[in-house]
Parts: sequence; C-alpha cells; structure tokens
Amino acid sequence: MTLFPNLIAGSLRLTHIPLETGLFVWQVASIFLFLLAVWHLSGALFSSQRARWGATVLLAGLLTLPISGTGLYLIDQYVNPRNLAGFAAVFAITYLLKRKYLWAFVWVALAASVHPLMWVFPFSFCALWIALGWMETRTPTLAAKGAARMEHPACFGLVLIPFTQYSPAYHEAAKLHAHHYIQNWAWYEWVGIVAPIVLMWWFGRIAQSRQWTLLMRACRAFAIYGLIYLVTALVLDLPARFESLARLQPMRSLYLEYIFLFVCVGGLLGEFVLKHHVWRWLVLFVPMAAGMFLAQRALFPASAQVEWPGAAPKNPWAQAFVWIRANTPVDAVFAMDPGYMHIDGEDNLGFRCMAERSRMADAIKDNGVVSMFPPLADEWWSEVQAQTPWKKFHAADFVRLKQKYGVGWVVLQRPGVSDMDCPYQNASVMVCRVP
Repeated sequence: MTLFPNLIAGSLRLTHIPLETGLFVWQVASIFLFLLAVWHLSGALFSSQRARWGATVLLAGLLTLPISGTGLYLIDQYVNPRNLAGFAAVFAITYLLKRKYLWAFVWVALAASVHPLMWVFPFSFCALWIALGWMETRTPTLAAKGAARMEHPACFGLVLIPFTQYSPAYHEAAKLHAHHYIQNWAWYEWVGIVAPIVLMWWFGRIAQSRQWTLLMRACRAFAIYGLIYLVTALVLDLPARFESLARLQPMRSLYLEYIFLFVCVGGLLGEFVLKHHVWRWLVLFVPMAAGMFLAQRALFPASAQVEWPGAAPKNPWAQAFVWIRANTPVDAVFAMDPGYMHIDGEDNLGFRCMAERSRMADAIKDNGVVSMFPPLADEWWSEVQAQTPWKKFHAADFVRLKQKYGVGWVVLQRPGVSDMDCPYQNASVMVCRVP
C-alpha cells in the first residue's frame, strides 16, 4: 500500500551507500524538507520575515512534540513514511492557500504514495477549503446553510465501510491500541482536541482585526476541520459495532492541525512579541529547546541522542541485534519476549530492522499491522500466545517453538535460562541457540 520501502531501497541501490548511512540521510532530509515546508507555509500566511522565522524556529524546537492522544510526533525520531507524508501535506496546504491547486494535488498524491492514511487529512482540508470558498461566493444564507452541512462527516468523503464482525483475536489487537479509541483518552488529551479549535477561532479574530484575510480564512477553516473530525471520531468510536472502523484513526487529523497551530503561534510571537530583540528569542527558545532535549533523553535513556552511521551502539539490546546480524544465518528464525519493546532499557528498538532476521510475532508493533489488516489477527494472536508467559519459559518451551514455528534462536533478558548454549551475552541480553 505504499512506495516508501521501494523509495528507500531504490535510493540505496542507486547510491551504493550503506543502509545505516542511507537511513540517516533520509531522516536528516525529511527534517529539512519539513522545516522548508513550514517556512513556505508561514510565508503564505505572514508578510514579515520575523513571523516566518518565529514559526520555523518554533517548529524546529518542537519536532518531537507528541500529538495529543494519537501516539504521533510532529517528526518521528527515525525514518518513517509519516515524516515524508508530513512535509508533503504542509506543501499541499501551502499551495492550496496560494490557489495553485494542481501543485497542491501533486503534493497530496506524493503523500498518498508513501503513506496509506496520512494523505487523507490534507486532501480533506483541501476539499473543505474549496467548498468554503465556493460558499463564500454565494449569498450569506447559503453559506450559513452550507457550513452547517459541512459539519457532517460525510462531507469529507470518508467512506464508512460496511460493518464486519471480526474474530476475538482482532479484538485483542484492538485493545492494545487504546489511542485509536477516543473514549479511552485522558482528560488532558481531550484538552488537546478542544484547545486547538478554540485557539484557531481566536487567531482568526486577531487576523481579522489586522485585515490578514488569508490567515483569518485558514484559521476558521482549520477550526471547522477540527470539529468535523471530532464528530467523525465520536461516530466511529462510541458505538461498539463500529470498533473495527476505529482503525481509520480520524483523530490523526490533529497532526496537520497541530502543525498549522504552531505555525500560527510562532508567527504571531515573532510578529508581536519577539520582533527584532535577540534576547527575547534566546529567552524563549533556549529553555524550550533544553526542555525538549531532556524529554527526549527521558524517552530513550539507554540510547545515543544521535545514532551516527557506523558508530557502535551504546544500547545493550542494539548491541545484541547487531551481533545477530553479523553472526547468525540469514534464514534464522528468532523468538523473544512478545512485549520486549516495553522492557526498560530496550528503548523501542526494532529487531527485524537492526538484526535483519525474522522473528515470531510480538505484541507491540505487530498488533499495529493487525489493527489495519484484520485477516492477520488469528495468526498473530496464535504466535503471541505461543510465546506467553515468556518469563516462565524453560529450554523445553523453546524446543516446542522450534518444532512448531522453526525457531532456531532466542533472545533472552538476563539472567536467562539454564541449559542453553548462548554464544553472545552482554550486561542485559543473551542470544541463545535452541537445543
């Protein structure tokens, strides 16, 4: 459903650079392109350079800001199709505001080619913007009636696929993705839904008082956009019979809304507060950047802040995965704790990417695939259950996995299991052959 892996792999084949170097270059490029897109969007909304710099520097400092309740960041800490779809979405909105509709469509198409879901949000905003523009050319009464109709989710072209009763295994996968279900969100995450809508309305009033017509229209459009997706999320989430539709994740609409929100915040700060006073810029952005840095270190404390290509990993799990890549057969099949990515010190490192080996299904990342592709649920749940309870497993349990799933190796957290041949060990991890 995406050209993302083909794009990355094709670039590596073309340039003949190592995988780690290629991934690093793509990550840096995606950050640069995101900030470039923000620079152009802020230029469409604000006329002054200080406003553009305020918006761009603010987004640069908040790259790893979590998007309320969605499990997303403005920019992921690793190469991800969302990063590419993200900057494409911002460019699409920029060209839309400039009335260059063909280019807006091209950028939406690019986002769709690398991510099967995130393109929907810039596309739906484009549809909303064009509809609101059409209504503004009609009589005020017609525009008011049209705005009311726009509050219905169907105006976005979201296809409500027929309800299907999925297996209990799919239900187990769905429960592990609480952020798909708005009813499970904490109160402060609800604030993260409502506050941007209120702020958009307020910014629209400020823009109106300054006769910044484009900014005013964009703020009002994003306020309506936020309301529509909130209604859509409630319709898909609250009725139990629509559980399977929650995987459409309508609240990921907040991603685009948050980007626009912080462009407005940064632009207004640069215009009215920071101005040309260097000390004000330093007072605002230095503490903010320091706070974000500390938050990042707390999120991945056992890993390097920047994983430079070719540098030996400091994380013991990463060290084990790299050893596996260099010292085990390429067709080896591994098993490990299904919840290994939540172990303290593992830092959410992906085994398959780093080790370049196959492993049985896990309960953390693989259930995300299941939530999008329900036919995989039974196989996924069967493999997860076969590895549960992992912490009580002995050598005989690993032999059972070998007989049923072809597992030849296991990755264990120390102190491990007795009677196992473990050619690699470090302070936290053991890599062992199955008898």
